[in-house]
Amino acid sequence: MGRTRSHTRRHPRSNPRGVLSVRGGGFGFVQTAEGEFFVPESKMAGAFDGDLVEVAPLPVQSGRKKQPHERKADLRAGEKPAARVLRVVDRAHDTLVGRYEVAEPFGVVVPEDANIPYDIFTMRADRPDIEDGSLVRVRITTFPSRNTAATGVIEEVLGLADDEHAAVDVVIARHKLETVFSEGALSEARSAVLDEDGALASGYRDLRERFTFTIDPADARDFDDAVSLEPVSTCGVGTGIRVVDERGLGVARWRLGVHIADVAHYVPWNSSLDLDARRRATSVYLVDRVIPMLPDELSGDLCSLKPDEVRRTMTADLYLDDRARLVAYDLYPALIRSHARLSYEEAQALLDRCHPERSAEGAESKDLVRRDGACAPGDGLSDRLAALSRLAKQRFASRERAGGLDFDSVEARVVLDEEGSPTGIDLRVKTDATSLIEEAMILANETVAKHLRDAKFPSLYRVHEQPSADSLAALVPVFQDFAWFRDIDQADFIAGDAHVVQRVLEASAERPEGELVSTLLLRSMKRAVYRPDCAAHYGLASGAYTHFTSPIRRYPDLVVHRMLKALIGGRPEKFDQEKSALPWIAEHSSDMERIAEKAARESQEVKLIEYLERFVGQTFSATVSGVATYGAYVRLDNTAEGLIPCKNLGSEYFALDPVQHRLTGQDTGASYRLAQRLAVVLVSADPRARRLDFRPARDER
Repeated sequence: MGRTRSHTRRHPRSNPRGVLSVRGGGFGFVQTAEGEFFVPESKMAGAFDGDLVEVAPLPVQSGRKKQPHERKADLRAGEKPAARVLRVVDRAHDTLVGRYEVAEPFGVVVPEDANIPYDIFTMRADRPDIEDGSLVRVRITTFPSRNTAATGVIEEVLGLADDEHAAVDVVIARHKLETVFSEGALSEARSAVLDEDGALASGYRDLRERFTFTIDPADARDFDDAVSLEPVSTCGVGTGIRVVDERGLGVARWRLGVHIADVAHYVPWNSSLDLDARRRATSVYLVDRVIPMLPDELSGDLCSLKPDEVRRTMTADLYLDDRARLVAYDLYPALIRSHARLSYEEAQALLDRCHPERSAEGAESKDLVRRDGACAPGDGLSDRLAALSRLAKQRFASRERAGGLDFDSVEARVVLDEEGSPTGIDLRVKTDATSLIEEAMILANETVAKHLRDAKFPSLYRVHEQPSADSLAALVPVFQDFAWFRDIDQADFIAGDAHVVQRVLEASAERPEGELVSTLLLRSMKRAVYRPDCAAHYGLASGAYTHFTSPIRRYPDLVVHRMLKALIGGRPEKFDQEKSALPWIAEHSSDMERIAEKAARESQEVKLIEYLERFVGQTFSATVSGVATYGAYVRLDNTAEGLIPCKNLGSEYFALDPVQHRLTGQDTGASYRLAQRLAVVLVSADPRARRLDFRPARDER
């Protein structure tokens, strides 16, 4: 009788997976569904920082004595369950930026990222022209293993590693940002013309005599939007005017004009300009330069709403009553001439000098500005600003009553000299001047979104989902340390009730922990994304929202302009192509927005840390902004963030309480928790690694 075969099915063992986070010491951590694992340097198996890896827990060695070669940091980290990397499931890097070192017959690329401890070997004979010490981007062809080194080929030489701008060049290369336009796009941009007569003949309205002005950051180069404001006795019922509230027709008090650069006229679908802009999806605002979505001939000139220059726009006339409620609106293409260009600081200075009782009635455009576009003290521009500011505050109060959230944060901008060296830090906060523009843009975006939604017309929308209950519940143990949180309904808070989240922001606003509470809540929110289907915007308490106001620098805004034009004037020939591309464009634009924001943040960090290099050894006031098994993160008042590694906290072992977000010393009971204020000493500053290390100031070793 023949032998029978066993048909017992073997179930493969399931191993934990997670993203590897490598620390400067060479070891790493992997957060998985089964918990966090510590990975010793010798167990990395060629994995890079950011890789998705599969790990296998290592046997627990109870009673094991510390070996002479083992580092204190490794033992502390080893208090976590240890694991080894079995395999890399998904690589986070296919290219790296590093310093090229000649070591015949090789050219060795040493990664700029200190968390990637593997050199990449290239053949010197392939690129003998590259100088020793150059900054290069290398494509990895073979990843490292136990027996082989990493190899690659040089894709681009970025310059010299010691150059003043090299650190920002690294940021650009790391995120693969496009910096050169195609010849086709440049040719199309150079051949673009305004053609005022053609615009008027095709139906553009003539608003060249309406007084309009721009308010932007002082260093802005492209001006997407201009505003105008005139008093009216009634909105009337004209061609194109859409009534929002029939009862409000007779009480319309103001006509707020929001005039947006008509980029769609110059960038038709599938043109070379469009293909370049679509790939980029957004302009990137780095610390020392702007990588524009469109060539300068358009972004900095023909589309930019410069003072005393006629420009094509898409205009939204928003009719408001005296309580700033939208009564009616009108959307159409127009020709405008901006009469003044203000910085936020100049606008705020004018507002500070305004008298509340003054209004914009009776002001005549010709008396408002000098011929050079600068505003003259005491002219009617101040009156318009005052009226706009009052309307903006009413609009904000209305959004707040509906559940809109306002995260009061400080934005740090590093000030550079002509050589690109940091000379100081400019902390920017919200002012009445920034708020009046913000509220005007929000209202225009919301109006256009509702107009397209109600017409059931294809478009892109800006969607912001409610935060998850888990992310908010994780904040409860932190906030329970604050007395004011006792008055908050925790169940409603965890459920994401926007009015309860508002109360948390309001209760903490004037307290030392206020900024951190706002930051933690902001981090708990889901990201707003672009979608081809309309859904609510949680943060703005809006049922329909889109991005319409910045088509020079955001591709979704350009798409919305095209859709609005198609709705108003008829669908163009390739409209079906545009419509079918909306899902892909929405996803791609959301991804590129994240990349642009990360690159911008990293470039600021580089120069911020470069600025702080001169203050090593000095004491700063700081707030604990995060805790981990390897130390406590602290945030300085100038927004710079760094780490107090466990070795700088003391010789004792510090245990992490992930629920309370607290590090506690095993011997002394010394603890570090979120929102705790403390004095710290800057120990080291490494701009290339974007790393600041601190120690508590009380420790004067």
